[in-house]
Amino acid sequence: MDSIYMFMVIALALLAIADLVVGVSNDAVNFLNSAIGSKAVSFKTIMIVASLGVLVGAVFSSGMMEVARKGIFNPSEFYFNEIMIIFMAVMITDILLLDFFNTIGMPTSTTVSIVFELLGAAVAMALLKIYSSEGSGEFTDLITYINTETATKIIFGIILSVVVAFSIGAFVQWITRLLLSYNFESKANWVGALFGGIALTSITYFIFMKGLKGTSYAKESLDILGGRNIKEFLENEVLGIILVSSVFWSAASYIMINFLKANIYKMVIIVGTFALALAFSGNDLVNFIGVPIAAWESYLAFSKEWAISGVQANEFSMSILSEKVPTNNVLLIFAGLVMVVTLWFSSKAKNVVKTSLDLSSQATTKERFQPNFLSRGFVRFAMGVSQGVSYITPKSLRDKIEKQFTSPPIILSKDKVHELPAFDMVRAAVNLMVAAVLISIATSYKLPLSTTYVTFMVAMGTSLADRAWGAESAVYRVAGVINVIGGWFFTAFSAFTAAALVAYLLNLNLKLMFPLLLVMAIGLLLRNFFADRKKSKEVKSEDSLNQAESTSVQGVIKESAATIASLVKRGGKVYGSALKGLVKQDLVLLKKNKKTIEKLSNEVDELRDNIFYFIKNLDESSVTASSFYINLLSCLQDITQSLEFIVKATNKHVSNNHKKLKLSQVKELKEIEEALLVVFNNIQDAFTQMSFEKIADILNDRKAFDIVSEKIQKQIERTRTEESSPKNTTLYFGLLLETKDLLTGSMNLIQEYYEANKASQDSLK
Repeated sequence: MDSIYMFMVIALALLAIADLVVGVSNDAVNFLNSAIGSKAVSFKTIMIVASLGVLVGAVFSSGMMEVARKGIFNPSEFYFNEIMIIFMAVMITDILLLDFFNTIGMPTSTTVSIVFELLGAAVAMALLKIYSSEGSGEFTDLITYINTETATKIIFGIILSVVVAFSIGAFVQWITRLLLSYNFESKANWVGALFGGIALTSITYFIFMKGLKGTSYAKESLDILGGRNIKEFLENEVLGIILVSSVFWSAASYIMINFLKANIYKMVIIVGTFALALAFSGNDLVNFIGVPIAAWESYLAFSKEWAISGVQANEFSMSILSEKVPTNNVLLIFAGLVMVVTLWFSSKAKNVVKTSLDLSSQATTKERFQPNFLSRGFVRFAMGVSQGVSYITPKSLRDKIEKQFTSPPIILSKDKVHELPAFDMVRAAVNLMVAAVLISIATSYKLPLSTTYVTFMVAMGTSLADRAWGAESAVYRVAGVINVIGGWFFTAFSAFTAAALVAYLLNLNLKLMFPLLLVMAIGLLLRNFFADRKKSKEVKSEDSLNQAESTSVQGVIKESAATIASLVKRGGKVYGSALKGLVKQDLVLLKKNKKTIEKLSNEVDELRDNIFYFIKNLDESSVTASSFYINLLSCLQDITQSLEFIVKATNKHVSNNHKKLKLSQVKELKEIEEALLVVFNNIQDAFTQMSFEKIADILNDRKAFDIVSEKIQKQIERTRTEESSPKNTTLYFGLLLETKDLLTGSMNLIQEYYEANKASQDSLK
């Protein structure tokens, strides 16, 4: 027997562990976003609850995803060597695809990815069999190899998830907010008990329907159920279960509220988080280990038959995969532990959760998606519909509705804006409750809905109903939702195409392409891992510009000192890199420098965008600090704009392959750079050491200005007598004039700082 198949099985086992890691990083958004967004309980508590849910779900997991064995293709139509190629193509593609989505922080569906990867690889292998030199088949024969009905159901499930989950989420949240308002904690105890009863009934029924129904335990007959198994009982006694459960949980909620003084909304969020984590682990776990386990069983069956009859890999039919084989519980528990560890330590999981929270946040956040014509069109249409409904609604009714949707004022001086929850506990509870109900219904009707699609679209629908998408954020949020939905369809297309390509390459020369593709996949994973670590370090960089959060002039002065020191330090590096890249015609350095200045400029813009919260946060006696801070940010923006011009000008000159600067110009620029860096270093030292008395000396030092003015005059004379390149002249004058503006902006900055500090010190005397 060829040993390559043993190596493939080992590789698939290792890929399964990697797939668990990247899969959990993506699917964590399903069960974490509501609890984290509401901040109902501590992050540690959330993680413990989710971890317990994942572990319990792993123990009760159905263990084997039938779609990996026979749901997408007919295994009896393929031989062992072909099946191994299909499984290897699926796992390599799945890891790279999910890791790509995790890296960019976009949630996608592991179910859809695995299904379309199986479909793509199976179609590729089927077509190769049909059109092989030995075969005389036609394209229509493909239907004998592929189960087209499953793929159609998945596509239908995607569309259904988007439309139904969003609509029902919005409707339920609107009704809930209308009844409870934002002052839900002040309502009568019976109101909270009723809400808790409905929510907990939905969630606990979901635990049984989605978490336990598909397990092997649910198919065992029980005397207490009249000889029926749990699955039959859940399907046939829906109304009775819901009625009894509603009464029980409503009574339990009333007792908890009235006598135990418990917050029922927190209880709903905790139970809901546990339920979704359990369902994810119990059902989606097989998305990651189903294919490797199927490959292992295939290998065992082939090895046994080979030992008996000496059958070859291209002769052994895989009809054995049509049979159901339970998975070892030890393996399931191990997989659950891997998922729990990933949940605690994966930074990419936090990125994916952040995307969902930013799009559903009630507060203003840094918008990461840019508006497009679709988002603008949707917002205009929605505003038109809203105005139309408002016009026909009686004013008294409008006023009552408006009162219910008016959120209480937030005192920012007590809770900083970045520490506020993204939304309140009512919305978090509705998110979990509606997602639970929809997934339970889909499970009962055997609809292949994705938990990612449902939970995400429910969260978006409740955000819309809760007026989280205001006039200032709607186009950005809608654009984000469109991007995510587009990513879902991209998942299906890219999974199908990439898996088909990998299967084709493996089929060309298995012994060559298998190790080659495996090494490439591992290399890309490592590259993304280190790139993500580097990005995380950049975010935590000590040189990042930080928003002032003090409530007094003196406090703002001290907090801003680090920001100014950081800006001149980074500005000096940007200026030096621009000149170095220009002189050496180093386009790689210039492009890297362009990204650096864009990042710096974005940080300054972010500080300006938060000026509203800064002013709201000030003490009544320190409102003058706002004027100082606004002027400070204006100076920072002037500096970054000058640096941006210099970077873009040098980049454009080198990209267009224009003439190099003359040696005399290079020497002059070097002299200017040295003078500028002396100024920047002095500023950095003064603000790092809080030695503000040095500012006066820096302001009086005009040497750098004199050097720039002198070089401008020299270039004028050179242009009149010897300069022959218009592009060269334009660039050089642009650099000199922007350097002068850069110096002016820097001096204005420290002048503003010097005067504010002096005035503050005088007021303390």
